[in-house]
Amino acid sequence: MSCSHIFITLTILATFAHTFSTKTVPKQRPFTKIYAFGDSFTDTGNTKSFTTSGAFHFAQNPPYGTTFFHHPTDRYSDGRLVIDFLAEKLSLPYLPPYLDENADKTHGVNFAVAGATAIGLDFFLRNNATLLFTPKSLKNQLDWFVEFSGSRGCINSSTTPEQCKALFDGALIWIGEIGVNDYAYTRATKVSDETIRDLAVTSVTEFLQVLLNMGAKYVIAQGMPPTGCLAFSMETYNITDRDEIGCVGSVNDLSKIHNKILQQNLRGLREEFPGAVIAYADYNNAYRYVMKNGGDYGITQLYKACCGAGPGEYNFNILAPCGSSSVSTSCTDPSQYINWDGFHLTEAMYKAISEEFFTKTAIYPSFRHLLEHKMQSMN
Repeated sequence: MSCSHIFITLTILATFAHTFSTKTVPKQRPFTKIYAFGDSFTDTGNTKSFTTSGAFHFAQNPPYGTTFFHHPTDRYSDGRLVIDFLAEKLSLPYLPPYLDENADKTHGVNFAVAGATAIGLDFFLRNNATLLFTPKSLKNQLDWFVEFSGSRGCINSSTTPEQCKALFDGALIWIGEIGVNDYAYTRATKVSDETIRDLAVTSVTEFLQVLLNMGAKYVIAQGMPPTGCLAFSMETYNITDRDEIGCVGSVNDLSKIHNKILQQNLRGLREEFPGAVIAYADYNNAYRYVMKNGGDYGITQLYKACCGAGPGEYNFNILAPCGSSSVSTSCTDPSQYINWDGFHLTEAMYKAISEEFFTKTAIYPSFRHLLEHKMQSMN
């Protein structure tokens, strides 16, 4: 056989082998579903299912959703959220909201809902908190999850072990940011920040204990972002109250202390559940990194809201929220902004945060470690 015939034969065999390896044997995915919890930073549509007031109602209107989906999707942004980028990273569909009865929930469910609190509603009512609507809490989201689990035959790990195992097999638990609303709702009350912090962190910790006892093995819990950098805070607080990144220092200090205690509790959970991987997503430092290096992400507007009607430098007016009849358009290029509506972030910022989480080191143990651990458990 001539050299040319040998080369052609080897080429055909190599092509066949490559085709077989890439098409016949698909790459195994470490996670096949996500269960998400949290507030409006994570909600992908649960709020639509019940009547709301104030700014939470307007996410059903343009210009919400204008960047990626090109129409409102009941996400509190111009496009995708961190939870959407997580789904993309894992090659999974975007998570449907739990309250969408017709949604395909094969690859996970989103239980997060806008306005949610870590602490139960009774606490806010007892302390005369000003509530424009009745917020859901982590307890409500847990009730929804238990209801969902029951529909899959999982009652508890003792009486229905196989069904509960199937519920959590291949599942990643995502606890989105929650706690911001707890502080906000009690701002005009006599309740101390320390009380809110202790109750909120305890609530999140107990919530995680329930999921881990049910069989959860892979969990990522987000800390609070530096909410003193939101246009709402910048417009509301005294201009003398600023920290090293130009945001409201007193508000950002709350987030720092809150996150420190949450991390301590997560360390305790790792000791209590050594068979689980429990990671912490450092929202605060990821956010700060993007602010300090905004040019790397094409971000130039650090504080001003993209969608708003404020007369001041932050383009925010709580009486004229984004999506209302008086604010039906946004800035020309949301990708240059961190703040979307004064309370929430742009897709550009969520994308930048996601890069810090999923490709860099703002999650620890790292996201890569979590994926590798899961793949090893499958071998």
